[in-house]
Formats: sequence, C-alpha cells, structure tokens
Amino acid sequence: MKKSLIYLLSTLAFLVSCQVEPAPPAELFVTQTTESIPYRIPAIAAASNGDLIAVVDYRHSRSDIGMAPNGRIDLHARISRDNGNTWGEIFPIVEGKGAASEDFMHVGFGDPCIVADRESAKVLVVSCGGNVSFPRGTRENHQNIACFYSEDYGKTWSEPVDIAESIYSQFDKSAVGPVRAMFIGSGKIIQSAKVKLGDYYRLYCAALVKDVSGNNINFVFYSDDFGGSWSVLGGVDKTPIPTHGDEPKVEELPDGSIMISSRAWGGRLFNIYTFSDDSMSDGAWAQMAYSAKGNNGTSAVDNACNGEVMLLPVVRKADGRKLHLMLQSVPLGPGRSNVGIYYKEFDFSEPVTPQMVAKDWDGCYQVSTLGSAYSTMCLQKNNTVGFLYEEETHCNTSGGGYTIVYKNYTIEQLTSDKYKYRKW
Repeated sequence: MKKSLIYLLSTLAFLVSCQVEPAPPAELFVTQTTESIPYRIPAIAAASNGDLIAVVDYRHSRSDIGMAPNGRIDLHARISRDNGNTWGEIFPIVEGKGAASEDFMHVGFGDPCIVADRESAKVLVVSCGGNVSFPRGTRENHQNIACFYSEDYGKTWSEPVDIAESIYSQFDKSAVGPVRAMFIGSGKIIQSAKVKLGDYYRLYCAALVKDVSGNNINFVFYSDDFGGSWSVLGGVDKTPIPTHGDEPKVEELPDGSIMISSRAWGGRLFNIYTFSDDSMSDGAWAQMAYSAKGNNGTSAVDNACNGEVMLLPVVRKADGRKLHLMLQSVPLGPGRSNVGIYYKEFDFSEPVTPQMVAKDWDGCYQVSTLGSAYSTMCLQKNNTVGFLYEEETHCNTSGGGYTIVYKNYTIEQLTSDKYKYRKW
C-alpha cells in the first residue's frame, strides 16, 4: 500500500511537471511607426543555464548590408531568464558606425545567427559585416563574416573578428571558385549531439555562396573549435544545393547525418549528407529534393523566405510510439504573410532520403494572420519551442518595417495534441 501511494504521488508529480504553461506572446523588438528605425532578421538560442538570447538587426540604413551606401546596421539583443515569461532590456551586441566608420567592417553588421554551447557559458553570434551587398560581392571585395563571443550566457560580447578569408580561400582552386560572395544563413547554428573532438561538440551552419560564374548555391560548414575555424562538409567541389540556392538552415538527424533546408520559391529545397565512417569526417551528399504544394510539402504560396528547420523527439499519443517530429517554418502566403510551422513524423528505422523529407508533410500550425516573413526557433529548457518571427504588427514593411515577435508553444499545441515531447 505504501509503495503504491509513493508510486501514485511520484506519477502525479511527473504529470504536473510535464504540463508546461507556454509563455505569453511578446513583442521583443518593436517597429512602432513609419518613422521608427526598423528591426529585422531574428535569431534565438537557449543557453546552457536556460536563458533565452534573442538577437536582431537594428537597421538605421533601412536595408540589407551594403544596399545603402555606408549603411549603418546594429545588432540588438534581449535575454529572458524565465523561459520567455519576461525579458530584459534591449542592449547592443555591436553598433555599426555607418559613414563614420574608420574601417570597412564596422560600417554595419547584419543577418545574425547564434548558437549556445550546451556545456559552458559560451555563446557565438556570426553575422555579415561591412559595406558591400551580397549581389555586388567579388573575390576581392565582399562582405566580412564577423564572429562575436560571449563567455557569460550572452550578457557581454567580444569585439568582432572577421573569419571571411579563412573560408573564401578554401574555394579558390575548387570547381566553383574563386567564389564571389557568401554569407551564413541567419537564425540558428546547430551544435551536434554526436560529434565531439576536443573541448566542444561540433557546430554546423550553412551558407549562400555565389560561385565564380555568378550562380547562387549552398554549402554546409562545420567547426570543431566552437567557431574559431571552419571546414566545408563534403569538400569544396560538391554543393548540396547546386541550383536556385538561397538562404539555408541545417539540422542533425538521429544518426548524425546533416540535413540542409534552403529557401526556395514556393517552398524549400532539401538535401542530406550521410557519413561513411565512425569518425564523422567522410561521406557524401544525396540528390536535392524540392518541397512545395505539388508534393504536399512545405508550401509557401507566392513567396520565397527564410525559415527554420528543427527535429525533436516525440511520442505519438494515439499509440505511444516513440518517433521524431520535423518542424519547418515558412510564410504560408499568399506572399510574405501568415507565417506557420509545418510538421512531419519520422521513425528513422531506415535511412531517410531528401525525397522522403520533401513530400507529404502531416500538418501545419498557423502562427500569424498578418504580413510576416523571417522566422526561427529553438528548444527551451522547459522542453517547449521558442519561436521568433517578423510581423507587420504595427505598420507594413513599405511604410516602416517588422516587429520581432516571440511566441512559445508545446508540441501538443503545434500538432493538435497528436504528439508530446520526450527526452532525447
């Protein structure tokens, strides 16, 4: 009787702990009027202590890096220490200097991506920097790739360090090089759960690259020293997205394979890199697949826009089966409006191909009913999904710009109660 009572109490305590109440929606970075300096390009990460760190562009220039001559762009951040229920004040990671800059890089910084180390207080932000746009880049005159480090969960940040030449030079004698321009896709850098060489688990990110002929293609980079140096996954001669490349994201599959998801008109482009050895050093890319309305995929009607991909372990409530759930956010459309999150279940009992990923997604949750565009997400310490996206909350983009909105969801909410989160 005593053991039964103890079991019952422990079960009730477990159930209560699993009933997470999502944080209220929050307008983290507000573009209030047409005269306001607009915000754009969200990035979010959960630090090892549970803090949420949100980073965005603050665009004095009102345009992308290099599109306005000497255009100033800052990187602003906010931190939540209670799973998104409340947020600290806005503060700058770095302030661009525009025309007053004494060097090329400090004119402006934009399109941030972020990762927090799971074992320490270290956080990395990578952004574009400088005074030339991606379309106008050349091998001799291109955007910087700026790295910022925090050693205290995102509270304070280092001065930027440019790592562009160390990456560009790898392509100089490649089949696609010398490349003219590149930038790393904004939003989320992923940290491997499988590969650890030295002090840190491996990092993966993906870049949009303009090759020697002017074609836009994608590559995936990896770092085993938390962003100090980067190598090209699969080598510099083989691109996972050989045509119509655009802003990309990456995710790690349960066996350690790496999946790229690239922005495309009407949906997404997917490919998967499978390792051929246990050291996770050699392998090969599969064949790219297109996901859109025509194959019941991640349809983005009449738009191409940056979104986020994420894979989570779940339990299917109907039969208790342990599966994985893939999430992909895009503006549902028409045009850049109605941002939503598609979902699809996988069991990974057999190898998964890009063609399998691309088709027949199971459902979709609509986040916004307004004009809305770029989005990103992270898994919070309380096992809910933190979602950060651009929305025309107070004024439209032709008149002012986006507000960056944070929302928080359980897996049950995103899937009409079909799945629940389980621990890795």
